[in-house]
This record gives sequence, structure tokens and C-alpha cells, in this order.
Amino acid sequence: MNTSGVTLRLLDKADKEILKLPRTVKGAFFDFQHKFKANPHTTGLKLQQLKGDSRMWSARVSDDYRALLLRLADDDWLIVSVKHRKDVYDRLSYAVNQVTGGIEYVDLEVVEDSVLRRLPAPPSAPAAAAAPEPVKPEELFADWSDTQLSDLGVAAPLLPVIRTLTTEDQLLGLIEYAPQLTGEVLLALFDGKSFDDVLDQVTTPVAAAEPVDPEDFQAAAERPATVVTTSDETLREALEGGDFGRWKVFLHPTQAKLVERRYSGPARVGGGPGTGKTIVALHRVRHLVRQLPPGRDKPVLLTTYNKNLAADLRSRLLELGGEELVARVDVSHVDQLALRIVREAEPGSGKQAIDDSQAVREWRALLDELGEEGWDPEFLHDEWTQVILGQAVATRTDYFRARRAGRGRNITRGERAEIWQLAERFTQRLDRLGRQTWDQVAERAARLEIGREQRILSIARQREEAGGLDNIHLQDGSGGWLRYRYRHIIVDEAQDLRPAHWKMLRAMAPRQADDLFLVGDTHQRIYKNQVTLGSLGINIRGRSSKLSLSYRTTRQILRSALDVLGETSYDDLDGADETLAGYRSVLSGRVPAGHPFADWAAEREGIAALIKQWDEDPESRIPHEQIAICVPTNQMATEVAYTLSLRGIRPVEIRSDGPSGSEGVHIGTMFRFKGLEYQRMIIAGVTDGLVPRETVSRLRTTDPVRYRHEMQRARSLLFVAATRARDSVDVFWHGTPSPFLGPAFTSSC
Repeated sequence: MNTSGVTLRLLDKADKEILKLPRTVKGAFFDFQHKFKANPHTTGLKLQQLKGDSRMWSARVSDDYRALLLRLADDDWLIVSVKHRKDVYDRLSYAVNQVTGGIEYVDLEVVEDSVLRRLPAPPSAPAAAAAPEPVKPEELFADWSDTQLSDLGVAAPLLPVIRTLTTEDQLLGLIEYAPQLTGEVLLALFDGKSFDDVLDQVTTPVAAAEPVDPEDFQAAAERPATVVTTSDETLREALEGGDFGRWKVFLHPTQAKLVERRYSGPARVGGGPGTGKTIVALHRVRHLVRQLPPGRDKPVLLTTYNKNLAADLRSRLLELGGEELVARVDVSHVDQLALRIVREAEPGSGKQAIDDSQAVREWRALLDELGEEGWDPEFLHDEWTQVILGQAVATRTDYFRARRAGRGRNITRGERAEIWQLAERFTQRLDRLGRQTWDQVAERAARLEIGREQRILSIARQREEAGGLDNIHLQDGSGGWLRYRYRHIIVDEAQDLRPAHWKMLRAMAPRQADDLFLVGDTHQRIYKNQVTLGSLGINIRGRSSKLSLSYRTTRQILRSALDVLGETSYDDLDGADETLAGYRSVLSGRVPAGHPFADWAAEREGIAALIKQWDEDPESRIPHEQIAICVPTNQMATEVAYTLSLRGIRPVEIRSDGPSGSEGVHIGTMFRFKGLEYQRMIIAGVTDGLVPRETVSRLRTTDPVRYRHEMQRARSLLFVAATRARDSVDVFWHGTPSPFLGPAFTSSC
């Protein structure tokens, strides 16, 4: 414990710098911080004020490296950089940003050097003797004055450099070393946003709530815009824990506001891939748990749509807050939760739960047995799940009245009668086989929880009428005092839950402040569950926010992935359109590459050759578990794995509960990669007829609405696959490429 009274903080930008230092220097830095906290004036630290600067000091980390520190007050210090001793006297700039009120630090020489390295190559000398006057390249930000840029939060010391920028490459060179808000503002303007839009969407959300004193650095250090850490433990996590280690410590101010805000009811956070939605959800869980009174119960539910994502959430929650945090949270995937509710009510039931593909096979078997050739089993399954189960239709008469909005194909009254009869036979068949679909489980759980909620409300009314006294007879038979199962519910990947799931969750928590908190992106919906939350009793109007800055996906990958989505419109879970307008990245990397082949066998060999090529180059070699290959079908995954094994590359299959091993290249279908991330993604088999499936294309004339929905889902799957990558994406196909692949992919081969 630090008893000297010295506070030592680390600026967000500095930790990224330290991550790049040699391991021995990182070790020396940990020793340095302990010594500094004990006594900053220890002789060995050589603490001294930089000449001509009233606030900046340097201190010895090792023989060759120095820490640069701002003295905020007598015993309050902020590390802004760790530099080689020869670079300590570079032109350094630090100030309190007048918009955010946060402390910003810039090494002007490093920034200028990064921009100069990216100057466009001079044109070759013309053959003619009289060379024309060279055209001066247009400045990127000539349309905005210094005052306008400053009003948006751009760091003032960088304005002269900004005026020299003429290419996107130079802009990215500046952003690499600029304060975060400066980078976000410049990219938004470069991408075509107006001054007012940038002010509203980028600057205002992080602006200080009170007037800013540019000389009060100590107050600036306390504001959310100055992202710092102080404790040894959080510092080590930030520097050694990889990406999530940093997330545990550093949140963007817009994310922190969403985490800590009090909401009057259900709230939703949207945003594109890599914007930190799941991180916000995890920090929200921790924030809510910290508000709980002491106890041993689990009044907070954290849920998502499948088993391996739930396992990942639990692991990350444990990493974020330890056993003490996890002990107060029920982490369950939503089908597991529904099954638990049903088995609690029906303890003797031993029915096996089956997934959609198994259910469609059962529909097909039923139709074969009945000799029915006029119905498509997939259509019947969707009608049964989305209309009959989805609207809790209990009778034939109710089905005749049921709305079929968005189902496409119109059906007559006679056809409804046929479908109802087939649905009854189907449920009888499942009962006879001792099976039930997950849709049935969810619908049954929803009815049970709604009934439970109604009993709770009835008891509350009786108590109110009795002047606050409990009626023990009303409670009797409930297995104890009836209460809501949870106080707070947090849902990750909200776009993939069924309507019945939402009805169940809504009934599980009292309708009060901070009850439901949802994160998700409908552009990444990979199942058929389109819902309007308001119709299910979950009103998020006025409590919906969007994250727009990607921390994982490079601009190059982002552009290509957005091309995959095309002009298709997506809903916002509440009846309106959702867009990725303003979705952007400050990261830069390699342009995605396309790899065409004559047939599937040659494509598999090409995949193995590319991985071998990476392995043979020391600069491009990475651990194989940071490489993923996703394909359209399970059979293709098996075939790729076999080819890799023959070439001496170990494959690891991604199953429903995660990777089947710890070391090797991860392989699976596009569905398996939702929520995961890798340094390099190989997307294989992106061939017309596979992406989208040929059966989808045949729906164009027979069922246009269903065709549009299936095409949208196929686009979303490819979009999800492309945005799992941090560094690079390589797309393989044989024959004719998928129609979803735009010039960004096909022109690179």
C-alpha cells in the first residue's frame, strides 16, 4: 500500500506506448512506479524539471528510458509518456482541451515525422522539355477554419500540421499519434459529415458539463475525458492483459456515460462490430452489482443467445470483477434459462430439446409420411414458430385472425386450416418422440413467467388494499414468498432473441428504473427473429444510444464489410430503420484480398499455402489460434480441416461451446464466429450458390418477401465474418464469386 501520499497516474495514450517497449523496459517501468510512489525524490530516479517548462518533469526508468510526467499538484503526478533519453527534449505539447476538459499530450516531432513519411511520391519527370506548372494538391481540411476545428475539440497544437494534409494516408499517420477526439473529429469530417453532425455526434457526447479552466490540470485529471489509471493491479492488467486487459481499465467517455447512467426503464445500446457493446454490457453489470445491498443472491441476469457466447461472457466477467462479482450474477444463455423455468414447473418432463435444423427435418418427415407435396417444410416451420408460437396462438379460430406481417406469401382461409391441422400433427409427433423445439421451450417459459408476474402483481394489490400487510394464503403454495427473479437484466446480442424470449425476460424483472439493458446490432442478426420490442412490453423509446467508433476493425476492412451489406435496410428492434451512419475506425491496415480458384479442392490448397506463407515470414508469423477460417457449411469445414492436416497445419473446430482445442487454426461455419475475434480471418467458399445458398435464390419468384429476408440474413452472416478480423481479411472462392462481394474484394485479386 502506498503510504507516502504520492499519487501517480498513467495517461491512456502512454500505456499504448509502453506496450511497444522491450520486455525489460516494461519490467523496469513496474519497478519505477513503485519507487516513485514511495519517494519521487529518490536519487536513483533523477527527477528533474524540463528546462523552460513549468509543469513537465522527467524521471529515470532505466539507463536508456525516461518517464515524462506532468506535475498536477505537489504530490499528484501524471505519466504522459515513456521515451528514450535522446527523445526527451522533442517538441512536446500538453494542454487541457477546452471542449472536453481533459488533458491531452502530443509529441509534435513524432506526429510530423509520421505525416512526412506518408508524403505522396513525386511525379516522374515528363519527357517534354517544358514541364507544366505542378498542380498543388488540395488540403483535406481547407473548408474548415481553425476556429471551427477548435470548437469541435481538435488539439490546437496540431492545427499547423493538419493544414499540410493532402492524402488519407497522411491523415491516418497523424491520427496514430493524435489525441483521440482529434482523430475522431478529423475522420468524421473526412468521411463527409457536416460541422453540425460532427458537433452533435462526436464532440457533444464527450464535452465537459461545466466551464473548463485551461490552467487547472488537477481538475482536468478527474474528468472522464482524461482516461487514467492509478493502481498497480489495473496498470498491470492494462499493459499485460491484451485487448480485454485495456478494456477493463480504459473506457471511452461515451461508453462510460452509458455504463453509469440511470435509465427510467429499458435501454438499448447499438453500434457496429468492434465498437465495444459487449464491453459496455459487462461494465454495466459491474456498475449495477456495486449498487446492490449486501447479500448472497443473484439479482442480476446477464444473458445472450447461445452457449459459447454465455461461457465467454462469464469468463470475461470473472476477469473484470473476480468471484465477488460473478457470485451476484446469473450468467445463462437464454434457451438454458427458458429450459430451467420449464423444468422447474414440470420436473418430470424428460423431453429432448431440438434445434431448428432438426425441427425442419421432422417437418419433412411428417410431410413424407402424409404424402403432402404442396408445402415447403421450412415455410411451415417458420409459420409455426413465428406466427403460431410467436403470437401464442392457442386455437384454430385465433390462427385465422392472426397477423402475418412480414411473412410474405399470402395464404387463403383454406390454407390456414390446412396449416393448423399440420401444426397439430407436428406437435403430436414431437410429443410422441419425446422432443420439443427451443421455440416451444421459450413460449412455455414465457407463459409461466407471465403467470408468475401476474401473481406477484395481484399480491402487491392485495397488500396495498390491506394497508401493507401480507396475505399468507395468497403466498401459500408458491414455494416461498413470491418475488421477481431478477432486479436487473442485461442482454448481449439482443438482435438474435426470439419474441418469446423477450416476453419471458420482461416478466422476470419489475418494471422500474434500470430494469433491462440491451446491446446489439441488427446488421449482425444471423437468425430469423425479427421483433418489435414495444409490442412485447419493452419500451426503449428515448433510451436508445449508438456507439460509432470501432476499436477492432480497420478502416480498410470496415469499408469492404459495409459494401457487403449493400443498400438493404435493417430495423432497430423498435419498428424504425437502423443505420451504420457515422460508423468509423481510427485503425489502419491492409486492404482485404480476394483469392479466386477453379474449384473447391484448389481453393483448400490455396488456403493452406497462404498460412504456410505467413508461417515462413518472421514478420507475418502469428500464433495459429489467432487465425480463423470460416466457411458456409459443416461439410466444408471438415474438408478444410482435412486439407490443413495433410499440410502439417493443426485445425481446431469451433463447436457450439467454443474451440475444441487450444492450439491450431480455428475452423467453423459463419454462425460459429459470432462474438469472436481474430488477428486474421480467411473467409472461404464465398461462391455464388453457397453465399447465398442456391435454395435462397430460387425464392426470388416464388416468395419475394421471404427471399428478401433470407438474402438479408446471408449478407449479415458474411458481414459478421468479415468484421471478426483485427488485422486482415482474405476472401476465397471458386467459380463465380458471391454477388455480395463488391469491387473491394474482387478487384484485389
